[in-house]
Amino acid sequence: MRPKIICHMVSSIDGALQVNRWTAPAAGIDGDVLSRHYEEVAARLDADGWMVGRKTMEYYANAAAPAPDSAGKSPRQAHIADRRGRDVAVAIDPQGKLHYEKDEAEGNHLVAILGERVSDAYLSELREGGVSYLFAGPDGYDLRQAMDVLGEAFGIRTILLEGGGIINGAFLKAGLIDEISLLVYPAIDGLAKAPGIFDYLGGPNEKPAAGLSLRHTATEMLDGGMVWLRYGVEANPPSPRH
Repeated sequence: MRPKIICHMVSSIDGALQVNRWTAPAAGIDGDVLSRHYEEVAARLDADGWMVGRKTMEYYANAAAPAPDSAGKSPRQAHIADRRGRDVAVAIDPQGKLHYEKDEAEGNHLVAILGERVSDAYLSELREGGVSYLFAGPDGYDLRQAMDVLGEAFGIRTILLEGGGIINGAFLKAGLIDEISLLVYPAIDGLAKAPGIFDYLGGPNEKPAAGLSLRHTATEMLDGGMVWLRYGVEANPPSPRH
């Protein structure tokens, strides 16, 4: 059984994600207080870890050079390293491009979600470094399969999906998001087409949120004017035809 997936994000009031582009806090508002809200709220969600895409996880890796392209011969089975009771930090890295100096990110045990075409040498590198891994189909994009393994093999019951927008959009399209936890920072970006909370890479006629509805569950005002919004994501079956 896959974990409950909470998409936990902070954005400007226009839904943009690039913090360095946002307007500054108003006079008398402590920016450090605003910045602390994200992790404080995340702790209240009682998850077993967090999950991001490759580009976001690059911050915690010592390099981002691609692994060899040749397919491996060893069995493509999940590898569970010594987690030592830690929460997990999951990197969705289909081509195995991230190389880690240690087995953790912010104290959380690293788990890589890979495509089956990564090399044996890359898998050996992860095992030697104490990093766990699992597979998401041949190309690494079968997110539903990966989430099933994350729940069943790793015992993860709730995980925070923390973007960026492209990976959030992929989970949205796959129908894998159960809840949205959004912190609205009192700032504006203002640029057209700035990276947003959900940036599904699809054609103009695609509707990645089709068949879904949001149910408001809570709103909380936090210090400094930040607003915490929570929504359940529900299937919205089509109306019966008469």
